[in-house]
Amino acid sequence: MNTVAVPTRRDAQPSVADVFVYAAAHIHRAAAAIWPDQSVSLECHVPSVTGYVQQARIGERLLYAKTSLLGVSLVSLLRGTRGTWSTVLEAQQEYQNRQDGLLHREAAQLRLLAEMGGPRTCRLAALRTGVIFTEPVPGPTLGELLLEHPGDTAVLLDRTFTELRPLHRPGAARQLAAVGVIEEHSIAGTFLRKFNGLSGTLYMDRLAECRNKAEQRQEMLQLVHRSVGRLRRLRMRLPLADGTSLAYGDLKPEHMTFPDGIDGRPVFLDPGLLRASRMVDIAKLVSRTVLTLTAHRPEASVVHQVLHGLDVFVKSQVPTLSGRERLLWLQNLMTLWLLDTVNIMTTYLSAPSALPLPRVGTALMDRVVPVFSMVASISADLESSTTVRGTWEGALNDALVVVS
Repeated sequence: MNTVAVPTRRDAQPSVADVFVYAAAHIHRAAAAIWPDQSVSLECHVPSVTGYVQQARIGERLLYAKTSLLGVSLVSLLRGTRGTWSTVLEAQQEYQNRQDGLLHREAAQLRLLAEMGGPRTCRLAALRTGVIFTEPVPGPTLGELLLEHPGDTAVLLDRTFTELRPLHRPGAARQLAAVGVIEEHSIAGTFLRKFNGLSGTLYMDRLAECRNKAEQRQEMLQLVHRSVGRLRRLRMRLPLADGTSLAYGDLKPEHMTFPDGIDGRPVFLDPGLLRASRMVDIAKLVSRTVLTLTAHRPEASVVHQVLHGLDVFVKSQVPTLSGRERLLWLQNLMTLWLLDTVNIMTTYLSAPSALPLPRVGTALMDRVVPVFSMVASISADLESSTTVRGTWEGALNDALVVVS
């Protein structure tokens, strides 16, 4: 009698359960090895589409523990881009001890920033076998402060970038040579990996199986294809990366905490330093601030004040440039803004339904069509002969429509 071999769980594509059980056990073992005389208990899981993050209580001490499988996002891993679960487990044994692994580089960057004296970051508690432990930073995040004190938006953003000034100075990149960059957080590089050639087209088509409402999927796919086509061309116009200064890399409103309140200095989480101009940091902060507003949809007065403050802050970053240079700077900034928005929105969309999304990501799944309509509108203006100054003002108006 003929029989059909049924693949075991290890020979199948990784599942959310596979990854979570493995990662939690790995964190527990690492903590027990570092602190053998302390009790170890794992508390709440922190939703993320990149790495596995969980609170860990070591004795009386609460820490955040993070591990990464093969240095790729959880969404990418769960889509099967690194093979079967068995293949992933075998490769992970080697990867977690590599000195150039993602979390080894993040730990090295935290040490470097502590030595530089700024910007202030969360404290590194330990690193072992691909698990990084950091101390929590209490206090409101930048995103929370923008919603609670929208009239202070420009001041808060300026204070944030004042803290980052040591990174943005020419020559700062030389200090990173020994610890390594985290190019995985490059906006343009991420876009190119996701949407390059035939694989990019197939990736976009697979978004039809995504989380958003079925009746919106066709419209969403059309908007994504249209926007990505334009952004591929606009990306080619971006200047070559600035190799002398550093960008923080993963600059998001939820990654900045103000432990001393609104008038104090921010503390930054999850560094992703890379050799690039400060424009990369500004673009990601613009992108994620607009998405934060879109997810929360606060009252109209809050939206207007935050977007006005964002406008004031962005324009304050280019006071010394001539008219034409200023316009080109804004054009490049907006291109990076849109690239980042498409990167994170498609990551959220392509995440398996069993993978918990961050709260902002979950809320954005109800606003997929408006967000991609904004991207399509702004990218069309950027590609046309519309003046860049008009495009920036138009971009803010498009953002106002999405978040209202």
